[in-house]
Amino acid sequence: MINFVQKTAREKTMRLWLIRHGETEANVAGLYSGHSPTPLTAKGISQAQTLHHLLREVPFDRVICSELERAQHTARLVLNDRNIVQHSTPLLNEMFFGDWEMRHHRDLTREDPQSYAAWCADWQNAIPTNGEGFQAFSARVQDFISQLPNWGPAENLLIVSHQGVLSLLIASLLKMPAASLWHFRVDQGTWSAMDIHDDFSMLRVLNSRAVWQAED
Repeated sequence: MINFVQKTAREKTMRLWLIRHGETEANVAGLYSGHSPTPLTAKGISQAQTLHHLLREVPFDRVICSELERAQHTARLVLNDRNIVQHSTPLLNEMFFGDWEMRHHRDLTREDPQSYAAWCADWQNAIPTNGEGFQAFSARVQDFISQLPNWGPAENLLIVSHQGVLSLLIASLLKMPAASLWHFRVDQGTWSAMDIHDDFSMLRVLNSRAVWQAED
């Protein structure tokens, strides 16, 4: 244990602060909303504003956000009056559901029953009609992870994205199989944090609604 503590103390750590966009109209309606625009609800706006107060004292170095407006809007509300440059990347966009965008699962069982049944049975390999398969989606998230050193030097990096992206990001950084993303649900209106060391990652906080306070 002493060697572990001494080792981590010498390594430079990047902390990732993870935020999922606030509640959207598509979330309320139960629709697949990968890349389709869907505005934040009043509750979603309130969730982001609350996160601004919870994370007010975190010394963010940079902010990286999905290109999608619901994540961009959330990031703007979280930052509010803070003078921090916000960067965007398509690598953090949610999975694209193609013809299934803004459709309910009840619609798909009627409109595209064969493809939808195949996807439900084997979501890791079947592909939504004219959409993005999980293998391509996972490769995209891995590409973002490989580029993390390029965002440095940064000790506190805020990432604002989507359920699928953030869950997969956590599982991948912990060196777990991609299918393990289901073990890490990222709730709206909460913040999570991971520490990235030279050769390992640690999940420090998952789905907190507490005010962040500097550690002693």
